[in-house]
Amino acid sequence: MTRWLGQASGDVGVGGAAGAAVLEEEFNALALELYAQQLAHNAAYRALSQPQELGTVRHWRLITPVPAAAFKELEMTSLPAGQRTSVFCSSGTTGQTPSRHFHHAESLALYEASLSAWFRVHMLPTNGVMLMSLTPGVAQAPHSSLVHMFETVIRQFGGAGSRFCGEVEPDGTWLVDLAQVEKAFSEAHRINCPVLLLGTAFNYVHLLEEYQGAGRRIALPAGSRVLETGGYKGRVRSRPKQELHAALSETLGVAPAAIVAEYGMSELSSQAYDAVVGEESGPAGTGRVFRFPPWARAEIISPETGRPVTEGDAGLVRIWDLANVWSALAIQTEDLGVRRGAGFELIGRAPRAEPRGCSLLMQ
Repeated sequence: MTRWLGQASGDVGVGGAAGAAVLEEEFNALALELYAQQLAHNAAYRALSQPQELGTVRHWRLITPVPAAAFKELEMTSLPAGQRTSVFCSSGTTGQTPSRHFHHAESLALYEASLSAWFRVHMLPTNGVMLMSLTPGVAQAPHSSLVHMFETVIRQFGGAGSRFCGEVEPDGTWLVDLAQVEKAFSEAHRINCPVLLLGTAFNYVHLLEEYQGAGRRIALPAGSRVLETGGYKGRVRSRPKQELHAALSETLGVAPAAIVAEYGMSELSSQAYDAVVGEESGPAGTGRVFRFPPWARAEIISPETGRPVTEGDAGLVRIWDLANVWSALAIQTEDLGVRRGAGFELIGRAPRAEPRGCSLLMQ
């Protein structure tokens, strides 16, 4: 996996059908080895798996997936209680039990290596960018995996003026600090530095309401780009993704191809992106296609049969993430997607699935 992190462009040093076969063979071997270790040391995962599976599963697709909801009810970890130095929790509505993904120093280091490698490929084809997160910082939201991700990329890749432009209200909701946003935009123009905005869909709804309500448009410096993640989680104030991206392009003066969506979960250690900034993605007539890095896999599963759907059909997103070393590598989500080759088009949440995610923390 170390080699893959160093060559995250996806070709991992080999090309064509032979290269794909080598990559698949390596992934399968690592997944089976990791699964055996997790069954041996993760009591909760072992309880959800078939006892006869240890040593008998021969392909990663046959590894038992953990329902994402299991992270709410069980301690889905191989880490003893005394080694758990951090925990990422999902956001939820009042009364919901949050998911918990436990970490220690080594797991956080792997998490950061995984996210940084794939982020660089999709969001940073050039250097010298001012990173601005519309969320609060880690000090105010220490259990948010998204905030930790943004803090990591700001620390590793942020140029002069990079900052967080969000705050937490006394009741726990998140707000965009518009004064900080204005200050950062002004500074970016003064030094002629491209901006990379980081935020949830609801962050951007808040920002657009302020700017469009005042009839304002901002021409961000050339090379600026936008990362958008998360949905609206049942909120009334929402905008379809295509409409949201069009409004961001018009209001902020960035090209549509400079707006990239990210897909991640507190239960995962890797993320998927639907494009490389500056490049279009997705077959004609379809939405953009999310793809995970070489050390993760995603398939669309029929909820009726539990088997992969055919190309172009919809089902539930299932993910195998080799960076989830100390929890569970196979996760069955409650998100709906359409199979698009080795990637997927995200279409929403399964009916009756609980709303969740960082957008729930926004007013």
